[in-house]
Amino acid sequence: MNDSCDLSGRVPASEPVCVAALYQFTRFVDAAALRAPLLALCEEQGIKGTLLLAAEGINGTIAGSHEGIEQVLSHVRALPGCAEVDVKLSGAQTMPFHRMKVRLKREIVTMGQPDIDPLSVVGTYVEPQDWNALISDPDTIVIDTRNDYEVAVGTFSGAVDPRTATFRDFPAWFRAERDKLLAAKGEGGRPPKVAMFCTGGMRCEKSTAFLKQEGVDEVFHLKGGILKYLETVPEEESLWQGECFVFDQRVTIGHGLVQGSHALCHACRRPVNAQDRTSPLYEEGVSCPACHQERSDEQRASYRERHRQEALAAERGELHVGAVRKAETETDAG
Repeated sequence: MNDSCDLSGRVPASEPVCVAALYQFTRFVDAAALRAPLLALCEEQGIKGTLLLAAEGINGTIAGSHEGIEQVLSHVRALPGCAEVDVKLSGAQTMPFHRMKVRLKREIVTMGQPDIDPLSVVGTYVEPQDWNALISDPDTIVIDTRNDYEVAVGTFSGAVDPRTATFRDFPAWFRAERDKLLAAKGEGGRPPKVAMFCTGGMRCEKSTAFLKQEGVDEVFHLKGGILKYLETVPEEESLWQGECFVFDQRVTIGHGLVQGSHALCHACRRPVNAQDRTSPLYEEGVSCPACHQERSDEQRASYRERHRQEALAAERGELHVGAVRKAETETDAG
């Protein structure tokens, strides 16, 4: 864990905005009481982004000055059970969020399995430098626990894509596919090892706890998630293919946590690559090839007018209300 927001040597010095993705599973007796002081500090320090508070802990991504982020991280580390909060730091050239929100939720990442407790049982952590050896083992099944649109942007070579629309769909997918996945026997007739990964490591805390509860013994997950892997593993040694989707205005990042090449469809919030943007179905702020058939002509007309109003507001140096509403969905799913 990094105790400061010193990005020297980790991202280009030309990126003055510090971005911190963080999470911690812990037990908050009164999560609601933590909200106001945390929000006040973030606003005082000029921090923007989203933090989620629940009885099971804290999660989110925030951005601001290096000094401001360190002030907020110090506050978070003082919360019950958060002294060792997991933090991934990166940089951005411009502020990737529109405003600051601290929200109360039932879960800091929604799986819909109330009996799952990552504080009681969880898979074996694997450091990024040891991950390649594990997933290259023929007796290991590698599962990407992220959503389908995230996997489409990039994943590890050979990983299984559950094609889930939300993390809530993961338990049903695994139960339906379990026999097929675990049918192959490893050396000596043993069941295969299962290695899972996600963006920052948080979803894997729950998914490995879920598999352990389902009776799978050898379950592993990438410590720090894809973000830590891309930060620490040299590109020439990497088994990562593509870019990694992140839940802010950077859209994707690559090795070294530098900003990627994807844009965001502001109609459906999916990433769009350069080829998508040449499609006749792509219209900035209105539609992309993935969502064009999901929207009506009336909806697209509404998006088109919203996009026009946002452009006019930008020319005046103002933030249009539509941009603020879009920011409501910005958070790091971990």
